Amino acid sequence: MIETLGMYFQFPFVRYALIVGVLIALCSSLLGVTLVLRRFSFIGDGLSHVAFGALAVAGILNLTDDMLFVLPVTVLAAVLLLRTGQNTKIKGDAAIAMISVSALAIGYLLMNLFSTSTNLSGDVCSTLFGSTSILTLTQGEVWLCAVLSIAVVALFILFYNKLFAVTFDEDFARASGTRVEAYNLLIAVVIAVIIVLAMNLVGSLLISALIIFPAMSAMRIFRSFRAVTLCSGVLSVVCALLGILISIVSGTPVGSTIVAVNMAAFLLCCGAARIQGGKA
Repeated sequence: MIETLGMYFQFPFVRYALIVGVLIALCSSLLGVTLVLRRFSFIGDGLSHVAFGALAVAGILNLTDDMLFVLPVTVLAAVLLLRTGQNTKIKGDAAIAMISVSALAIGYLLMNLFSTSTNLSGDVCSTLFGSTSILTLTQGEVWLCAVLSIAVVALFILFYNKLFAVTFDEDFARASGTRVEAYNLLIAVVIAVIIVLAMNLVGSLLISALIIFPAMSAMRIFRSFRAVTLCSGVLSVVCALLGILISIVSGTPVGSTIVAVNMAAFLLCCGAARIQGGKA
């Protein structure tokens, strides 16, 4: 197996896939803890479907760089979704569900009506499940992912204390002088960036797994916000690496394999939590 992996590592697309996979997994896990604690876990699905619809429109318009269209649309949707809270008639979960299914349906409808591709089913499957797109990354896309990922991690570290306050008690944070709306906007923008980047890794339908599973796994073992965040990051990176390596060796779809590894890690953490509880 080591010899097989060594042979594959000679190809640039394999190295690109590992770099991008690790970076995206790390970013997803950091914001995943905040989203899970705020009961916005489902936002990954909603935004990924919005990104799918935007990607369909970008393809119809024959845009040379679809990121310039997909990213702003997804950011706008993230801002709207996170602002659907106590003061709106349509609550957060309902708004996410409505936008999610609408964007997915419209995107697929537009692709069927206007797409000139000879393999529409293959294009849709790759976009939804990320089966091959991670292995066709260009050097420019890798650099873009690296820059955006570094920016996400830097912002999380820089505003860690404020994000912690906003996550657990918005009213207290507002009373203490924290600009809650500004930090909610920051969270929305960062989430949108992560979703767009992750589409190449696991596809539109599986993105929420990168956000939810590492955070939930870490919460089974640790209780403090800092420990959960650190554990979530480590678990996410390890699972992404294992998933990509297993996919390369066995020829399975990359996105599905990564999600399967995350599921296995979650079950192991649940078992470890039971053992800890029994000993206590």
